[in-house]
Amino acid sequence: MIPPKLKPTLLIRKQNDEQKHCRHKTEHQVEKPHEAPFKMGSDNLSGEYLGNINMPKGTGYKHSSGKYLLDHDGVGVSFWIATGIMLASTLFFFLESRSVPKQWSASVTTAGLVTGVAFYNYCYMREIWVETQQSPQIYRYTDWLITVPLQIVEFYLILNAVKPVGSGLLYRLMTASIVMLVAGFLGDTGVGECWFMFIIGMAGWFYIIYEIFNGEAAQLANEVGSKAPSAQRAFNSMRAILTYGWAMYPIGYVVGHTGPAADSGSPALLNVVYNVADLVNKTAFGLCVYSAARSDMARAGRA
Repeated sequence: MIPPKLKPTLLIRKQNDEQKHCRHKTEHQVEKPHEAPFKMGSDNLSGEYLGNINMPKGTGYKHSSGKYLLDHDGVGVSFWIATGIMLASTLFFFLESRSVPKQWSASVTTAGLVTGVAFYNYCYMREIWVETQQSPQIYRYTDWLITVPLQIVEFYLILNAVKPVGSGLLYRLMTASIVMLVAGFLGDTGVGECWFMFIIGMAGWFYIIYEIFNGEAAQLANEVGSKAPSAQRAFNSMRAILTYGWAMYPIGYVVGHTGPAADSGSPALLNVVYNVADLVNKTAFGLCVYSAARSDMARAGRA
């Protein structure tokens, strides 16, 4: 039997003990959210990393989200390879722009600008992929909206290095390239109707192809062929890249809207196509210019 005088004291002690127990649970026994384990099965074909992965220090590339680039993620590896090649190409073109003939210096420098802008954007694209396993489409368009017009400028500079060319050709090609890119962006982001924007973008690309095969650009290239065969070879090589290399972009667009990326939400194939296309169309494009510049220099040395 508890004396009446002690009951209030015991009640207060009991309340204090309960409060201490609650604080102890809050500070030391807070339940952590459920973390899905890492899987390497059919549910993880795109290389998605689920949950936190306990790995030894110095293994892989750790980002702020705690995700790693693992050896099974072929798409992520392609992003890192593309980034390294873009950086190496940029340094190479900028350094070599001083060793080529003066009329070629602007063209080689522009090639370095193309790969330099691509390198900057790929630094963000690769992290977006590794951390989210989603296509970094907005960064691709911020890259293309700068590098594609610069590649059009390279066409103009090659011809202008041998023979004065009016600015009308440059403006027409530039306008067609911007129409092509803006239409693709509107279709990819859903602002415009997907296939209507695709048709507009293809029209811009087809106009560029017409101009460099049958239009004023093709006529100028034929005229300078006898004076500067190296310039004509560079023009022909770049024309082939623009035709066959740029064809990879509409293929990627179609894959992104009708293929596995559209059905399963796995943009792996789409990004591999785009990464390979960027390497061909940016680095190889610049190498064509550099090769022509070196050939012209060697030809001048033999003369």
